[in-house]
Amino acid sequence: MALYRDEAIVVRTYKLGESDRIVVLLTAGRGKVRAVAKGVRRSSSRLGGRLEPAGHVAVLLAEGRELDVVTQAEAIDAFGELRGELGRLRDALALLEAVDQVAREGEADPKLYAMLLGALRTLATRPAPLVVAGFYWKLLALEGVAPAVETCVRCASPATEAELVALDPVEGGALCRACVPTGGGRRAASPAALGVVARILGGDLAGALGTPPGPLATEVTDLATAALEAHLERRLRVPRLLERVPHRLPVP
Repeated sequence: MALYRDEAIVVRTYKLGESDRIVVLLTAGRGKVRAVAKGVRRSSSRLGGRLEPAGHVAVLLAEGRELDVVTQAEAIDAFGELRGELGRLRDALALLEAVDQVAREGEADPKLYAMLLGALRTLATRPAPLVVAGFYWKLLALEGVAPAVETCVRCASPATEAELVALDPVEGGALCRACVPTGGGRRAASPAALGVVARILGGDLAGALGTPPGPLATEVTDLATAALEAHLERRLRVPRLLERVPHRLPVP
């Protein structure tokens, strides 16, 4: 079998047989890769601790017919900080779930890889309430379906002339008060929340991450989750797991 080296982020793992695991990797050079880590669940395995979700690793893989095989894995950054607090762990898993849904097998996506790595580093070093929401909005932009939030998507009235009061992911953006009655899948959205979304999509993610915990951050996150779910046409599991868990609550 041909061997190849790559850097990767572990997106998810699940059991295979009595001692193996299937590992889903987002690699820098080949996009999403599914591989078998043989014997990794044995206590004697040297790979087990290096192939945990959110781990950043350098891997040597052997190409297989259906699944590749992990032959070596060296930790670049285990992101241990993410496992010490329930809030950060939940947020990391939310990022990984979203990436697992949008990444394509065998198709390199350097921007997605860099986005995920950057978001995990941010969670590990300076967690903030809008890390997940910011990632979701940027992910929608990367997919080419970022919503229009500075004008009404129906009548094209700018926010300076009409009050934008809802977001309709299916329509593709914000709705003004006059257009809301005809919006089917709308969600109420405050001008403040739409303003934060506009900052994120406009390139000021760093500034938006300064939004403190509270109703505004919660609203922006809920809107981001709804928008991404509309794009994926499925519900996300992790954002609703341990909802409203504080970011600095230690793991028991």
